[in-house]
Amino acid sequence: MGFCWNILQSVRPRQWSKNLLVFAGLVFAEKLGDPERVLESLLAFCAFCAFSASVYLLNDILDRERDRLHPVKCKRPLAAGRLSVSAAAWSASALALAGLLIALSLGPAFVAVSVAYLLLTGLYSWRLKRVVLLDVMLVAAGFVLRVLGGTVAIAVETSHWIILCTFLLSLFLGFAKRRHELTLLEGEADSHRAVLVHYSPYFLDQMISIVTTSTLLCYILYTLSPETVAHVGSTHLVYTVPFVIYGIFRYLYLIHQKRGGGDPTLLLFADRSLLLDVAAWLAAALVVLYL
Repeated sequence: MGFCWNILQSVRPRQWSKNLLVFAGLVFAEKLGDPERVLESLLAFCAFCAFSASVYLLNDILDRERDRLHPVKCKRPLAAGRLSVSAAAWSASALALAGLLIALSLGPAFVAVSVAYLLLTGLYSWRLKRVVLLDVMLVAAGFVLRVLGGTVAIAVETSHWIILCTFLLSLFLGFAKRRHELTLLEGEADSHRAVLVHYSPYFLDQMISIVTTSTLLCYILYTLSPETVAHVGSTHLVYTVPFVIYGIFRYLYLIHQKRGGGDPTLLLFADRSLLLDVAAWLAAALVVLYL
């Protein structure tokens, strides 16, 4: 029982909500009424949950010494010594294999995306998370691969607008997380995450400012682009823009005024205003796309 609980803690199921991005293709391709496509998307979601769980275990194995110095991460099973390295390694392998078996049922294109995701996240955990700027860009690329996996799983065309919006929004969240870590840990930041020695709050604020503007412009252009208008049949998707603007502004408020941003998933579910805004944006988008 103790082993299962430690594994469950290590694979961080709360973070699996990030894998909901695989449903973006299903929603925006207007395939929610197609049971076969819905089933394929669910399988893709399960595959990415298995991959994510495997990567979290790998990350905890590699970072267990640094995690012991962190005020929060020291409680993770591997860092706390409640889970052995060998048990975590076997569990990570089994989860990756399970995800690949699911991927095989979704075709070669999804397998290719899955392998790319595993390689990317594996290299990130092993070494590339120590490379300034590239660390955040690779995390953002992982989110893009989730979206891409969702589209290839149901065999629909991948919109370059969705890819760009996902990448830019992920950069925004990634730089915000680095800022939170830097300000929370202050002088000890580099002992917990080596790459933080290359960042400063001022530099990160500049990066956040750039990607905030880029994200908003990209989403606005997406709603008004000729291909989007042709696909939706109207320009009404532009009415979802205020929800996106409020959501980003609210997140900036939480970063600067409430010292948040360390865990985007936790912040989303902890802040009622942000959660309601995301729900309202999704409802508005569904109305425009399906009614």
